[in-house]
Amino acid sequence: MSKSVNFIELISGGKLPEELVGTWIVMAILLLFGLAARRALLQAADPIRPDEGLSLRSFAEVVVEQIDTFTQSVMATHGYRRLVPFLGSLFLFILAANFFGLIPGMEPPTANSNLTFALGAISFGYFIYQGFAANGVRYLRNFLGPLLPLAPLMLPIELADHLFRPFSLGVRLYANMFADHQVLGIFTGLTKLVVPLAFYALGAIVCVIQALIFVVLTMSYIKLAQAHEH
Repeated sequence: MSKSVNFIELISGGKLPEELVGTWIVMAILLLFGLAARRALLQAADPIRPDEGLSLRSFAEVVVEQIDTFTQSVMATHGYRRLVPFLGSLFLFILAANFFGLIPGMEPPTANSNLTFALGAISFGYFIYQGFAANGVRYLRNFLGPLLPLAPLMLPIELADHLFRPFSLGVRLYANMFADHQVLGIFTGLTKLVVPLAFYALGAIVCVIQALIFVVLTMSYIKLAQAHEH
């Protein structure tokens, strides 16, 4: 069985980490898509009236609307919309990075722990920020437990719980995408013609589910941080 060509390795020339090159490519694709959608919206004769048929603008509007609706249904809080830009960007980047691995000869950036742990750290920093933004210094009260006499016991437990969250986010995404890409590569190499399509379909489902899980967990952490008490 011949070994498939790794185009990311060819592009990097062995001088740059493959996950870094893949991340740059995914970022460039998303930025070009965003700029093109913004240009299409600005050039529209009536920005309120949707385009007839499928267009770049209508596709972008559907994506934004679905992300907004999903965020509202999960967060179920007043002022959820200010969270949509971050959560939407996080979801689209992870989704695009996951799907990037379905292209023959490409490696998904999310199959590397460096990127997934970085995403976990970003998520961690954001929900901590939202906790302080919603409650101020009172947010630190959540680390002390429901009863002050139990604070010496609850403080290390709560700290460990919070510090483990970005690690668990990174490990979950990395492990699933690494395993999915390896399984996809093995079985598509062993089979021919129509059979690989089934594995690509399963791989696409995994890509969407893992992006959703990461963002939904981030949303749940934000809700906990914004609450006055656990």
